[in-house]
Order: sequence, then structure tokens, then C-alpha cells
Amino acid sequence: MRSHQLNSQADFDKFQQRLSNKIQSGFRIIEQNNKLPYVVLCRERKNIDHSYYLFLSCITVGIWLLVWVYVLINDSQKNQILIALDEDGNVFEDKCLPLKN
Repeated sequence: MRSHQLNSQADFDKFQQRLSNKIQSGFRIIEQNNKLPYVVLCRERKNIDHSYYLFLSCITVGIWLLVWVYVLINDSQKNQILIALDEDGNVFEDKCLPLKN
């Protein structure tokens, strides 16, 4: 029984480390439950300086256009993720569908 307590604390430390990494990368907590434990995180969409990307696309003869499209697809949307600790002590992460207002 004692080893289960140690594993439980180690698993909770892994959960806290993953949460800390996500917060450092720009996510913020919008919902948290310490009993289960799970956290829903959100990263707001980024503003893209289109004139800068157009300038870089012209300078690189259109090659930067690939980067521009990639940034448009990935960073122009609001991201919501769920980080949780399951019964076996595994930390998992899943994407959440944002609610439409």
C-alpha cells in the first residue's frame, strides 16, 4: 500500500510537470478539478502580421508562402486541450472542441 502512495505522488508530479510546460508555452487554465485531477487549458489565437509575411514571400520568391499557410492553419484558431491523470497514473492530453457562441 505504501508503494501505491509513492507512485501516486510521482504520477501527480508528472501531471504537474506537463501542466507547467503547457502554461510556459502560452496556455492558460480555464477549468481545473483537483479531485479527479484534470485541467482544461486554452491558448488564444495569435494575430498574424500579414504584411510582414507578404514581404517575406516576395523576398523569397514565394517560398515563404508555405510558412504563411502553415501559420494560418495552426495559429489562427483558438486551442483548447485537456490534461488529466487516469486511474492507472498515466498523464494524457486530448484536444477539446471549442464551444461556438
